[in-house]
Amino acid sequence: MICVSIGRSRHRHMMAEHRHLVEQGATMVELWLDYIRGDVNVKRLLADRPCPVLITCRRESDGGKYNGPEPERQMLLRTAIAEGVEYVDLEEDIAGSIPRFGKTKRLVSLHDFRKTPDDLETIHRRLCDLNADIVKICTMANHPHDNLRMLRLVRQSKVPTVGLCMGDIGVPTRILSGKFGAPYTYATFHHERTLAPGQLSFDQMIHVYRHDTIDEATEVYGVIADPIGHSLSPLIHNAAFAERKLNKVYVPIRVPREDLAPFIDDATELGIKGLSVTIPHKEAILPKLTKADGAVAGIGACNTVVFDGRERLGYNTDYRAAMTSLEDALGGIKDGENPLTGRTALVLGAGGVGKAVVYGLVRREAHVVVADGRPRVAEDLAKRFGCRTVEWAKRHTLVPDVLINCTPVGMHPNVDETPYDKHHLRPTTVVFDAVYNPESTLLIKDARSRNCRVVTGVDMFVRQACLQFKHFTGQDGPDELMRDVVRRTIAAAKY
Repeated sequence: MICVSIGRSRHRHMMAEHRHLVEQGATMVELWLDYIRGDVNVKRLLADRPCPVLITCRRESDGGKYNGPEPERQMLLRTAIAEGVEYVDLEEDIAGSIPRFGKTKRLVSLHDFRKTPDDLETIHRRLCDLNADIVKICTMANHPHDNLRMLRLVRQSKVPTVGLCMGDIGVPTRILSGKFGAPYTYATFHHERTLAPGQLSFDQMIHVYRHDTIDEATEVYGVIADPIGHSLSPLIHNAAFAERKLNKVYVPIRVPREDLAPFIDDATELGIKGLSVTIPHKEAILPKLTKADGAVAGIGACNTVVFDGRERLGYNTDYRAAMTSLEDALGGIKDGENPLTGRTALVLGAGGVGKAVVYGLVRREAHVVVADGRPRVAEDLAKRFGCRTVEWAKRHTLVPDVLINCTPVGMHPNVDETPYDKHHLRPTTVVFDAVYNPESTLLIKDARSRNCRVVTGVDMFVRQACLQFKHFTGQDGPDELMRDVVRRTIAAAKY
């Protein structure tokens, strides 16, 4: 179940949002009385309520907005209980002074906005002893391991417990709480009006993560990165799981570089079966793999991990997606002949994607030239794969058959930038831009205006995601669905 938090300054706005949420399928809401300006009319808020309500009135020190006299705040909570509200949130320090009355269930809570304390179990026992029907512990996650500690506490508790970690590192606890036995989790009315750090919207929880379908048997997949907020992978993989009616969920997981090794060790207990891996972990994760395919070994980077018992199997789907995208643009493999063989390819960027692209091109016997604003990085990559380099400032001196941008130049929000000047493009050149947001980068627009054949980053992104889906599920990924989700999301972000 999802409890949707509402915080508005006027009674009528709070009541209107309450009604709207119920129309959208909400079955429980939390009304934050501390957000209301002026006198609070609890009776008005609760009259003819369309679904069960949790009443909260949070002090500033506990993350709320209430700064008035403490006796008046507690009187608001007592009034809600007297009015027969279904749930009331009582902080640990006041729970003992507000007695149980009627059928109102007591949620005894503790919030820590700095850390996840080491003594979680001790705190939990204290809260349970305060005549709690439900215990709520909400702490700041500073490390991914905090998520496991919190969810482990939820799973082991005999008293129904809502255990959540705040912040972007703590997002997995909000999505996975039901898998570990929490009676409900929290969401906000709208993603731009969060009432707690890391809170997701009701719409995201229902339509992206299908929270109400998550149970103990749900398999967990996710993407690990730092930062994580830009990733579209949760949208496309969850849409694919939904279409195939699979009991799986895909979550965004922020993992700082220094926390990668312990996170991988925690993954199995979190229920994780597979991971997409992106910046900055594609190379750092290699020592944590027990097996890897040839592409991972050849490139020195992994973007997909499958957990199979004690095995951690590593794959690189970037490489295969890039190559099939280019091969199709060139007419495909005919009579065993690869269309990339013998062609001159200029690769801009020697980072993770650049490595995967160069590896694939060299294997297909293309003549590869690498350019990067960091000369030493380009030289190291070229030396590794036996290809050439050209200085970044002299990249336009080549007339390549294939031009591939593996830099972030042109990525949103810097959409007016291009890594390659328009007047140097030739109609015979195939132009591939690995940037997928926006899909029509300035480089792609310029290439089309010069009658070049083009491959967009969306094509590569969807192909690599389909390959990951195959590793995760054994089924071919729904490429048209994924492509549609990516394009609709990018288009919506413009407005």
